Amino acid sequence: MPYLLALDQGTTSCRTIVVDRSGKIVASDQLEFTQYFPKAGWVEHDAEEIFDIQMKTLKGALDKAGITASDVQAIGITNQRETTLVWDKETGKPIHHAIVWQDRRTSDFCEELKSIGYEETIRTKTGLPIDAYFSASKLHWLLNYVEGAHEKAEAGNLLFGTMDTWLIWKMTRGQSHVTDHTNASRTMLFDIAASEWDETLLSLFAVPRSMMPAVKSSSEHFGIFKMDGVEIPISGVAGDQQAALFGQGCVEKGDVKNTYGTGCFVLMNQGNEMTSSDFGLVTTRACSLDSKPVYALEGSVFIGGAAVQWLRDGINIIDHAAETQEMAEQAQGEDELVLVPAFVGLGTPYWDMYARGAVFGLTRDTGREHFAKAALQAIAFQTRDVLDAMEKDSGLKVETLKVDGGATANDYLMQFQADLLDTPIAVSEHTETTALGAAYLAGLQVGFWNLEEVKRFSNSGRHFSPKMEESKRERLYSQWKKAVSRTLGWLKD
Repeated sequence: MPYLLALDQGTTSCRTIVVDRSGKIVASDQLEFTQYFPKAGWVEHDAEEIFDIQMKTLKGALDKAGITASDVQAIGITNQRETTLVWDKETGKPIHHAIVWQDRRTSDFCEELKSIGYEETIRTKTGLPIDAYFSASKLHWLLNYVEGAHEKAEAGNLLFGTMDTWLIWKMTRGQSHVTDHTNASRTMLFDIAASEWDETLLSLFAVPRSMMPAVKSSSEHFGIFKMDGVEIPISGVAGDQQAALFGQGCVEKGDVKNTYGTGCFVLMNQGNEMTSSDFGLVTTRACSLDSKPVYALEGSVFIGGAAVQWLRDGINIIDHAAETQEMAEQAQGEDELVLVPAFVGLGTPYWDMYARGAVFGLTRDTGREHFAKAALQAIAFQTRDVLDAMEKDSGLKVETLKVDGGATANDYLMQFQADLLDTPIAVSEHTETTALGAAYLAGLQVGFWNLEEVKRFSNSGRHFSPKMEESKRERLYSQWKKAVSRTLGWLKD
């Protein structure tokens, strides 16, 4: 029986899954990699470590499935988006650690661009606001900070890529320098209507055109990976959130999903129409199976599950994320504690690079369980911020929110989310929806499946219906909005 592989290069770990023709995951392997924090607000990754870890998970998944490279028909890749890398074309060595999407070191530069008046130009071309979140300012920093980088780039000796591009370049031994429309649309350098790198923006950020990868549709031939003498095509690529949208079967206009990972990312399929946002969302490219563009509205929550990680690793009040469900259910009081996890600023709809985290409502009887409850509720509050903006921009009511990601295992969070939105929640039966989306894209390109088969694969498991009274729901949300207002612009004088 032939199989597909999907590589899921995430923010904190790499995963590989093996998928059979029925769409079932038959094996999976996952390993974490090192996070670097050189300064406050700076986040970096070692790209060479990531490649090595990703390859270990690939081999591990094959071993667990009991198959070899000759059993694999194609490979799909999905990746953390916006994370930015520059490497030497001749040596293949990165000139610096990759700068992660969470990194805020270029906030001041982005503010300068806003003050000069580039906001409208950039939003019109790319669908994105000017923010340190996206790749362009990170790439500008690398070219200006690393000694000799700009000169090497001008001479045509350096290459730029997001993590999909890096993996493909390494896997094809330097034969393919490519990306797909979804990843390109997150760089702040790509004209999403014209489907090409924009010369005006490349000039603005002083990026030579020779550094940029070729851009393809999400389901296309990207190169050949040779393993144990076997040639395996890489035939599907998408940024993690667009891959999850596809993996959830959100292929019709108005379909919405939220992925609860390190951050939370809500996407609404907009079909072939490019909808601009007046309420803090971004317009981005969704997965396309051919040259015809598909668009999405997206809202980004920078700190989702990372708030629970902070409870575990930062202030050491839990040992495992799973503990938070019981702790939240045991917390006494009327939800008086509010955590605003603006550890790296706030995304949609605030786009405040200078906001910072805060806790409100502390009393003498506040305990560990209240922090657990507040962290889970903060994830749901931020998701409502995004969904409210999405309904205003699209003019569509979200009838059901499809959800995936690790935090969906937490019943307290899922019920509170349904209550806060007054909207049913459909939890994917697959926790690896992002990786499955990449597998589906790869399989479609090589004829492993057809689109109708893929749609049938995306089934939901658990469902949560809203139960909370409206008065309580609005009181809690009003309290959240008040807390957020007091964190905005914290680092500004």
